[in-house]
Amino acid sequence: MRGTHDSDGSPATGAGAPRAPTAASGGRRPRPETAEDIAAVRRIHLDAFERAGEADLVDALRRDPAAWLPGLSYVTEAADGTPVAHALLTRCHVGDAPAVALAPCAVLPGYQRCGAGGAVIRALLEAAREAGERTAIVLGHPPYYPRFGFTPAATRFGILPPQPWPDKAFMALSLDGSRPPRGRVRYPAAFGIA
Repeated sequence: MRGTHDSDGSPATGAGAPRAPTAASGGRRPRPETAEDIAAVRRIHLDAFERAGEADLVDALRRDPAAWLPGLSYVTEAADGTPVAHALLTRCHVGDAPAVALAPCAVLPGYQRCGAGGAVIRALLEAAREAGERTAIVLGHPPYYPRFGFTPAATRFGILPPQPWPDKAFMALSLDGSRPPRGRVRYPAAFGIA
């Protein structure tokens, strides 16, 4: 899962790989995805994960009107305007209550560990707050997602995963400060999670 964020410490870009611009040089500009970004978003996921699964998932979610939430797919641009990171929130449910699922997230290998992933996730979560979303769910790396406010979903909120996932990796975030609903999470069909 090395493409899911930019600070997991994996050797995705070797020691001698060129580094992307840092925040200090203006290399992080998150914004909503546009129709012109679709091919770039696919390339980000293909390059980050070195397989088509996540790129295909994004395409399938984009085609599902029950899952896709306009305005909640974000990219981070490099200084030259090229999208280098992507994060997506889609509709899921906690019990019967609507929530959003953060997945997939990816950063081009040359831009990992320089803040592009964090920038796109922060901007996306803020857009979800502004859109009136209440609860976000993520299955991800335990050391990474708490920096955005995510905490273990089951032990903290009573939000149960659809499969037996580790509590420390299945996390939730209240976007509006209220107590999230309790119950089992249902993901969009494209995730293939029963």
